[in-house]
Formats: sequence, structure tokens, C-alpha cells
Amino acid sequence: MAGSVFQHTLQGPAIFAGVGVHTGAYVRVSVRPAPANTGVVFVRTDIADRDNRIPVSAEAVCKTQLGTVIGNSAGVTVSTIEHLMAAMVMSGIDNAIVELDGEEMPIMDGSSLPFVQILDRAGRRSQDAPRRVIEILAPIEVVEGDKRATLTPADQFEVAFTIQFASKAIGRQSIDLVMNDRAFRDELADCRTFGFAHEVEALRAMGLARGGSMENAVVIEGDRILNPEGLRRPDEFVRHKALDAIGDLFVLGAPILGRFEGVLAGHGINNALVRALAAQPKAWRYRTFVEELAEAV
Repeated sequence: MAGSVFQHTLQGPAIFAGVGVHTGAYVRVSVRPAPANTGVVFVRTDIADRDNRIPVSAEAVCKTQLGTVIGNSAGVTVSTIEHLMAAMVMSGIDNAIVELDGEEMPIMDGSSLPFVQILDRAGRRSQDAPRRVIEILAPIEVVEGDKRATLTPADQFEVAFTIQFASKAIGRQSIDLVMNDRAFRDELADCRTFGFAHEVEALRAMGLARGGSMENAVVIEGDRILNPEGLRRPDEFVRHKALDAIGDLFVLGAPILGRFEGVLAGHGINNALVRALAAQPKAWRYRTFVEELAEAV
């Protein structure tokens, strides 16, 4: 991803703001450079009376309803991190401090594209430490009813996904892609989150979807798409699910060298897969390419 054997951080801060899709609250964000081997750390600048730092990890994920939520032992949380996480890993950003003054990341337009553009403007800087990837050595699978998520060995990062909905606006959709920086930008980054109009009132009664609108989601009613502009791609729905999965996998703290397959999967089963992998140390290893590069020269 981003084709580098060394770690990278941002050249300078990436600053933006927007509303959270569930809270509806306006949140300001600054993604800042971080030293090598920091990983991604979220910092709630609106909290001063307890630990406000949340290093991203598989164990930090504390909730997966309609998005990925991370938290620390002090009970501080940040929600809907997956679209930024996907943009960072696929843009080759390994280390960053994400400061925000609220509990939910801005949804922007519902895709990863605004985050990719924001990170591009900030620029990337190489660091004097090898980039580690997580090489999958043996299959890991999680099955929950008709939902399934797997990681299997491969020589590159591959993402396959299948979804099926009763609505004729979606139906059954599948993709199978070799995934790198260019492919992410060309194939997935602009694909938006989606939801059903009949679910919105129920979600709002639960305190969710308060910031959701056709400005930041594809909205379906029955077999119709309500957004006046329509879809960005005929299979935008399954592509967004693949985007989500990439962000959910990056909570492991390193890019994947292997094949991910999701069937009817969502944030919950994605995180179950991440935890299953972490619990099977013989199924994966950290790998760097610095030595291999040196041998090739």
C-alpha cells in the first residue's frame, strides 16, 4: 500500500470539520504528524478530567453498531472511525495523532474521498523505520449465521465482498479487487454509506442518525433511491462495504498482506475476525521489506 518499505506520517496537520452522522454534532478535527511506531492515536481535546487518548487497536474497539467505535479504560470513546482509517492505510499513513473536539468523527460526504483529499493536501513524510505489514499465514474465518468473514494467505492485499438485500435498488452485489493505493482511489474511495428511509425514525429514537441526510448517505425507500443525483456507481453499496472492511482491518495497526472476503458482513463480524486473527499468533506474522530491498540492490 502506497508502495513503501518505510513508515510514513503526515508532512503537516490536516484540519477539517463536519457533523457526525449519528450525533449530529459539529466536530473539528486535526490529523497531526506522529513519530515512527506511534500508530494511530485519537485524542479527545474536549476532555480534560481523565485520560483522553485512545490508541487504535483490535482491543480498543468497544462497539460496532452502525460504525466502529473505539474506547479506553477511562470510558472515553470515538465513533465512526472507519472511513478515515481506510483513507489513512490506503494512502500509506502509518503514524498520526487525530485530535477531535467531540465523540464522533465527521461523516463528510459518507465516503473516504474527502479524507483522501485532505491527507493528500497535508502531504506524506517518510520516516526512518521499516513499515510492517501483517502477512496472513493460515486461514482465519468467523461465521455468524449467514454472515461470514475470512482472511487467507495471498501475495498481495485482496478484498472480495458480497451483499444481498431484498430491495431491488441493491439486490445481490459482489466485487473482487486487488487493492492498493491507486485501486482504492479508483474503485472504492468515493462510495458512500447507505441506509433505508424506514429505519431512520427508529434510529433517531435510539439517539442515532441525527446527522444523517442525503448529503452524506445514499437513502433507499422500498426499491427506489431517493437521492436526486442517484448513485456514483451501479454497485456503490457493495463497494462501500469493502471500504468499511479496509478501515475495520486497520485497527490491527498495520496493512494486511492477504485476502479478505466478506459475505453479508458488517462492522461486528469484521472486528470479530480481527480479534480472531490477533488470538491466533501462528496464523500471521509481521513482515518488513527493508531486508528484501537491500538484497535486491
